[in-house]
Amino acid sequence: QVQLVESGGGLVQAGGSLRLSCAASGDIFIINDADWYRQAPGKQRELVATITSSGGTDYVDSVKGRFTISRDNAKNTVYLQMNSLKPEDTAVYYCNVKGLRSFLTHFDAWGQGTLVTVSS
Repeated sequence: QVQLVESGGGLVQAGGSLRLSCAASGDIFIINDADWYRQAPGKQRELVATITSSGGTDYVDSVKGRFTISRDNAKNTVYLQMNSLKPEDTAVYYCNVKGLRSFLTHFDAWGQGTLVTVSS
């Protein structure tokens, strides 16, 4: 079983910064694509950022220029650096990691969610 543990959420003032981490553990041969999603109260879950195995990234328009997704392959960890935070960034953030286990079977794992609250 592949498990993801998220950390780094909390309360921050508008304009501040926060870094989320997502540490994967278990039977992992390689991590391919990794994503960060968020879900605000009363809203649908939305894809925020994506990073591929080759390091390519993509972001939802509302966070471009403010958020940066990165990965440390040696640590099986994915990060989301969030700068210039706005109240509308308030949400529960979830990481999603896809990859291969030792015998080349696919996994698709989700973190438990971490709450980010941005005050005005």
